[in-house]
Amino acid sequence: MEAPKTMLLIFLLLFSDIFVSKSLSEGVTPEEAKELRDEVREMFYHAFNGYMEHAFPRDELKPLSCEGEDTLGGYALTLIDALDTLALLGDRERFASSVEWIGKNLRFEINKTVSVFETTIRVLGGLLSAHLIASDYNTGMRIPSYNGELLNLAEDLARRMLPAFDTPTGIPFGSVNLLHGVDENESKITSTAGGGTLTLEFGVLSRLTNDSIFEQVTKNAVQGIWARRSKINLVGAHIDVFTGEWTQKDAGIGTSIDSFYEYLLKAYLLFGDEEYLFIFQEAYKAAMRYLFNDPWYVEVNMNSAGLVWPLFNSLQAFWPGLQVLAGDIDPAIRTHAAFFSVWKKYGFTPEGFNLATFNVQRGQKSYPLRPELIESTYWLYKATRNPRYLDAGRDMLASLQYGARCTCGYCHISDVESHVQEDHMESFFLAETVKYLWLLFDLAAGPDNLIETGPYKYIFSTEGHLLPATPQISLVREHCSYLGAYCNSSDLRVETRVSDSANDPGDTNGSYSMPAFVYMPHSNFRASTSVSGLIKGFCPGLTHGQRFGISYVDSEPDPQEESSTERETSEFQSHSVILISNPSGEPSPSPSSDHIDHGNNKDPVDQEPETSLKSKDTTDLDEQR
Repeated sequence: MEAPKTMLLIFLLLFSDIFVSKSLSEGVTPEEAKELRDEVREMFYHAFNGYMEHAFPRDELKPLSCEGEDTLGGYALTLIDALDTLALLGDRERFASSVEWIGKNLRFEINKTVSVFETTIRVLGGLLSAHLIASDYNTGMRIPSYNGELLNLAEDLARRMLPAFDTPTGIPFGSVNLLHGVDENESKITSTAGGGTLTLEFGVLSRLTNDSIFEQVTKNAVQGIWARRSKINLVGAHIDVFTGEWTQKDAGIGTSIDSFYEYLLKAYLLFGDEEYLFIFQEAYKAAMRYLFNDPWYVEVNMNSAGLVWPLFNSLQAFWPGLQVLAGDIDPAIRTHAAFFSVWKKYGFTPEGFNLATFNVQRGQKSYPLRPELIESTYWLYKATRNPRYLDAGRDMLASLQYGARCTCGYCHISDVESHVQEDHMESFFLAETVKYLWLLFDLAAGPDNLIETGPYKYIFSTEGHLLPATPQISLVREHCSYLGAYCNSSDLRVETRVSDSANDPGDTNGSYSMPAFVYMPHSNFRASTSVSGLIKGFCPGLTHGQRFGISYVDSEPDPQEESSTERETSEFQSHSVILISNPSGEPSPSPSSDHIDHGNNKDPVDQEPETSLKSKDTTDLDEQR
C-alpha cells in the first residue's frame, strides 16, 4: 500500500511545477476567449446602435447626452467608418442595408472644408473597403444588388481632394473644400503624417478605376517629404508645402509623424513597389538609431539628433504592431511591455506620459478611446501566440467597460487619473478599437472571419480598414492594368528571426540590428516587360478568376514550403500576417518554435519599464516647452 502512495508523491513532486506553469501560462482559456469575443461584439452594438438611434446621419455620437454632432463633413462618418467592422462580424443584414443607404443618399458635392488626411483614412478608406467586400463573392459578404455605388462615391470624393496636391513640393495642403477646392487663405503648413499617409487608399482607387492620377499624386507627396529628410534620414513633424521648409523639426514616431512610417511599409506590402521598401528601411534604421531609448521612444531634433522631448504619447503605441509586420519582434515585445505598463498604471493610456518624471504630462491627460495599443497587442499575439497578450487584452477590455461605457455608447476619458468622462465618441472607436479587440479574442477562440479564413491576405489601413491583396490590387512587382502583363504566380516568403532576447525580455542591452528582409521570387515568376508610362485597361486574357484571385496561387505545393507541422509551430506564417522581404535575395533561416516565447519565461507585461534614458538630464523640460 505504501508503494503506490510513494509513487504518487514522487509523481506529484516531479510534475507539479509543469502543471502550475501550464495553468499560469494559459491565462485566457479558449472558452473565456469566446466569452470575451462575445462581450466585444456586444460592446460594438451598444455603441453602433446608440449612434444609429441617436446620431445618424450626423457624423458622430455624443454618448452621454445621446445626441449627434457633425465633426468632419456631415455625411454619416461613423456609419462609413464602421462598414467593414459590420462585415467582419458577419452582420449581413446591417452591412447590406448600410451600403444601400450610403449608395442612395450620400453625396460629396457640398460646401465643406475637410481634412485631407482624416477624410482619406476614414471616409475614402471606409468606402473602398466596403466596396471590395460587397462586390466580391470570395468574401462571403457579397451583396447581390450592389452595383459599385461606393466605388463611384470614392472616386468622386478623391477627385474633389485632388486640388490639395497642387503645390510646388507635391505635398498636399492639410484641408480642401469639397465644392470649391483649396481656399486662398488655407494654411501652407501640414504635418508629415497628413501628407504622407494617403498612398494606400489612393493607390487602391487607382487600381480599381484604372486611373493612375490618384496613386501618382500620393507617391509624389511621399517623395516630396522624403527628399527633404535630414542628413541622418529623420523627418520633422510639420512642413511648408510651398517652400519645403520644416516648420517643426522634432522627429519622433508619434504625433504628426506616426503613420508616415506605417504607410511606407504597408504600401510596399500591398502594391509591391520596392521604392517604398527602400525608403522604409532607411527611415526605420534611422528611427531605431536615434529615437529608440530601449524600450521607449523619444523626440529629437531631426538634424542633430539632440533630445527635444522625453515623452511617450499614445500614438506611438502603433509601433510594436508595425515592427511585427517588419519582422522585428524583439524590440516590439519590450516596447509593448513598457507602453502597457502605462495603461496598467492609469487604466488607460494618456495622450502624453513624461518619461523624465514618469507622470502624466500636464495638459495631455485624456484618453479619446484610441486603438493603437490594442492594435499592437493583436499583432504581437498573432505573431507569438503568447498568452500574455490575451491577458493584456482582457485588462484593456475591462477598462473600457468599467471606465468608458456610458448611456448610449463609449465616452472619451478626459482625465486618466480621475476617469472623468467626456461626451464624445470618435468614429475610429468602431472602425479600430473594437475591431482589434474582437480580432484578438476571435484568434484565440478559433477564428472564423474573412481575414483569417478568407482567400486574401489583408493590409489594415491606419484607420483599420481592410484592404485585400487581390491580384487586381496587389500583384507582386507588376499589375496588369499598369504594366500590361499578368504575373502567373509569385511567392513572398516570410523569413524572420526571433532571437533569444524574445525569450528573455529583460535583456535590454540597447544594441540593435536590422531584421533580415529577404525577397524570394517564385521559380516561374515571369519578368515584366519594361513599359514607360501607365497603360489603362486590362490586358487580354485576364480572366475573372485571375482578376479576383481564384487561380492566382499555384495549386501544386512548393517543395520548399515548410511542413504543416512547422507551419503550426511558427505563427509568423499565419495567413494574414505579411512580413517584408529583402531585395538582396539572401535568405535567412526560418523561425522555429524554439525561438518563440510561449509564456514560460518572465512576462514583460509584468515588468517595470526601464526608467532611465540614454540622454541628457531632462528635468523641468515641460516647463521649457
